[in-house]
Amino acid sequence: MSFDSLPVDPAPDVAIEATGIVKRFGHLEALRGANVRIRQGEILALVGDNGAGKSTLAKILCGALAPDEGALSYWGDPVEVQSIAHAYELGLGVVYQDLSLALDLSVADNLYLGREPTKNGWRKWLGILHRDRMRQDARAALARLGINVKSMNVPARNLSGGQRQAVAVARAMLWARRAVLMDEPTAALGPKQTGIVFDTVQRAAEDGLAVLVISHDIPRMLSVAHRIAVMRHGVVVAERKASDLHLNEVIGMMLGAEVPAA
Repeated sequence: MSFDSLPVDPAPDVAIEATGIVKRFGHLEALRGANVRIRQGEILALVGDNGAGKSTLAKILCGALAPDEGALSYWGDPVEVQSIAHAYELGLGVVYQDLSLALDLSVADNLYLGREPTKNGWRKWLGILHRDRMRQDARAALARLGINVKSMNVPARNLSGGQRQAVAVARAMLWARRAVLMDEPTAALGPKQTGIVFDTVQRAAEDGLAVLVISHDIPRMLSVAHRIAVMRHGVVVAERKASDLHLNEVIGMMLGAEVPAA
């Protein structure tokens, strides 16, 4: 049984919806008609085995890839997301699995990449950046995640894996206006920082943001998420309330067990 019976008209609380998404890479069909809905004020966890299509679907949702078939809608309106920058303009903040940091740029530059503020007056006309503000905002954003970086001027390549992960999460949370998509956001973080990140994610949902989290940490997702969407072989085979599921049920659906009725 597959999760493919979506109504034509989106519910009023649906922020982002993907319907019938197909993506091929040569002879490989990574997505075979995937459907997913991300609702305002809700955390949706997308889980599945390696190769299930989770990251491919996420890249299509945020404009990093174009679907071969299927449709997207943002805030109830059909949309073709042209690029990652376009997704940001639409209000979606993103944490990518590869982090997508500019390693030769500073921490502050990475948080403001493409959105650098300029000083007022004649300095604005000359394009002089407001670097004091950038550094202050970057330090505050990282502090909210429990991360201390000695200098906001240090290049990202000099950071530890956990610090780089925190910069990517902080950037997404800083710029997400209506929704946030996170692909393995805590993969390089320790237990303390992982807890802080998910506390931040829960607060974002409480503030009305739509949140999609891709994670292999299924026990954590069962406690953090409102709903769980399970992917297998390029389709979403089930979507259930997290409170209605147990770990063994989720693993069974990932491995191909019969999907119980919703």
